[in-house]
Amino acid sequence: MAKLTRMRRRGVTVILGAVITAMLAIGVMTVPLPYVVLKPGPTVNTLGSDNGKEVIQVTKAPTSRSAGQLRLTTVSVQPKIELVWAIRGWFSEEQAVVPRDLIYPPNQTEQQVEQQNQQEFKTSQTSAETVALRELGYSVQTVVTKMTPSGPSVGKLQANDVLTSVNGVAVTGANKLTQLIRSKKAGTVLTIGYVRAGRPGTVEITTNAEKRIGVEIDQRQPHPFTLSIDLDEIGGPSAGLMFTLGIIDKLRPADLTGGKIIAGTGTIDDDGDVGPIGGIPQKLVGAKKAGAQLFLVPAGNCAEALRNAVPGLPMAEVATVDDALAALRTFAGGGTPKACPAS
Repeated sequence: MAKLTRMRRRGVTVILGAVITAMLAIGVMTVPLPYVVLKPGPTVNTLGSDNGKEVIQVTKAPTSRSAGQLRLTTVSVQPKIELVWAIRGWFSEEQAVVPRDLIYPPNQTEQQVEQQNQQEFKTSQTSAETVALRELGYSVQTVVTKMTPSGPSVGKLQANDVLTSVNGVAVTGANKLTQLIRSKKAGTVLTIGYVRAGRPGTVEITTNAEKRIGVEIDQRQPHPFTLSIDLDEIGGPSAGLMFTLGIIDKLRPADLTGGKIIAGTGTIDDDGDVGPIGGIPQKLVGAKKAGAQLFLVPAGNCAEALRNAVPGLPMAEVATVDDALAALRTFAGGGTPKACPAS
C-alpha cells in the first residue's frame, strides 16, 4: 500500500510539473515583446475611389478616365506582438519582425507617431499637387507678403512682388529661394529677379548677418480649378509619387497607364525628386497581390527591392517624377522601363 501511495504521489508530481511547464510556456508565448510585425498593407488606386469617394477630386475642370490603375502601396504595422506572432513573422516570406523602437521611438507615444504620420501625409499631398500642377503648366510663384522693417529689401522690393531668380538661377519655390540665399555668405550682394504688376525687373540686395534679405514670403500656384485628395487611414509621406502621377493622369486627356496596373511608392518634394521609403518588401508583395504589372521603385530603394524581388513583378527605377513619367510612357507603349541596376 505504501509503495502504491508513493507511486501515486510521484505520478501527481510528474503531472503537476508538466502542467506548470505548460503554463510557463503559455505565459512566455503571450508576453508582449519589444518588436512589431510589418505586413503587406492595402493598396489604393489613386485614379479610383475609396470608401465611395474619389481619391483625387477635381472641380471646375474636365478630367479623364484611365483604363488602367495607379496604385499606392502601404505597410500594415502590428504594434503589439507576442512570441507566437514573432515566430510566425520570422518564418514568413511576406512579413518582417523589427525592433519596436524603429517604428515607435521611445520618446514618442503611438498617438504622437500617428499624428506625425498624418502630418507627413498632408505634406506629401501638398508637394504632389505642387509638382503635378507645375507639370501641367501652372508655375509656382514665390510672393513677397511682408517687408522686415529696416531690412535690406526695404525700398527695393514690395509686397506682392513675385521673386523669380537669384543671381540668374530660377526660383522654383519658397524652399529654393531660401536655399539660394542661405548658400551665400552673410554680406553677399545678390541680384534678385522679380515681377511687379506684370513687369519684370532686377535689384541688388545685400544679405544681412543672418544671411537673409528681410522679406516674408508665401508660395502660390494659381490655377482655375480646385483640387483635393480624400483618403482616410493612410499615413506617412510615401504616397507622394503616386498622388503626383494620379493628378497628372486625371487632368491630362492621355491615359498614362496604357490600360495597365502600375503600383509604386516614394516620397516627393517640391522639386519633383523621389525619395526612398521603408517597407519595400511588404509593398512589393501587396502590389503583386493587387495585380500590379509594374512597380515604380525609388532609386534609393533599388538595392533592397532587388534583394526582395517578387517573381512576375518587374521594377522600374525612378529618381524624379520625370523618370516616373518616362517609365509609364515606355511601359504603356509595350517597352521595358529602366530597371533597378544590379549591384
